[in-house]
Amino acid sequence: MHNPHEEDYASEPVARLRADLALALRAAAFHGLAEGVCNHFSVELPDQSGRFLLNPRGLLWEEVQADDIVLIDGEGNILAGRHAVEPTAMYIHAAIHRIAQKACVLHTHMPYATALSLTPQRMLDTTLSQNAMRFHGRTAADAHYNGLALDSAEGERIAHAMQGADVVFLGNHGVVVCGERMDHAYDDLYYLERACCVQVLAQSTGLGVTPASPALAQKVMEQTLGERLQSELFFAALGRKL
Repeated sequence: MHNPHEEDYASEPVARLRADLALALRAAAFHGLAEGVCNHFSVELPDQSGRFLLNPRGLLWEEVQADDIVLIDGEGNILAGRHAVEPTAMYIHAAIHRIAQKACVLHTHMPYATALSLTPQRMLDTTLSQNAMRFHGRTAADAHYNGLALDSAEGERIAHAMQGADVVFLGNHGVVVCGERMDHAYDDLYYLERACCVQVLAQSTGLGVTPASPALAQKVMEQTLGERLQSELFFAALGRKL
């Protein structure tokens, strides 16, 4: 039987998205941001059909290739691909794509960002390091952990808690980083963990931390987002390495 979804899956634009998604997963494994065969990255198709690409269930991120990526719809139905998908991935990602209108959705339990989600502040201080400042005004915290996201209501609650932010710290859970392009989103994911790492290290000295002014943090954020060539070059370099 003819399956138009298979044709879309094999088309050049979607093949490029699958390759970028697989590369982001392998890069995250290389950078120590993966956790077993859990967590998930997704990217929506640009045709506004509600369909999106998602990493498969049961594969280590380091082994994911473009042909392993799965195409699903907003109800979690597999439209193309040879693997199953993990239920919490479908609920969280479908809701964020639909409600928060984010093209790329990267969810991890990466250690330093997750550590900060356990603190009373629940999130990164974006006035500390230069890497942290790129996220100034772009973060939100969801302090209401409700267990595994095993239904659409929990995914929708998380999506609404983002309040339009690019980064949401999920209390007692992990982090979600969103973007319009995979190279930009992955760059943010990588530097978010670096920023969280140095904050944890600085605070662990017991000497206190010295924040910059919010105005300076805002300036650095605007400088960083005003020129994303560095993000694109980084992702290209990861493609050559991995």
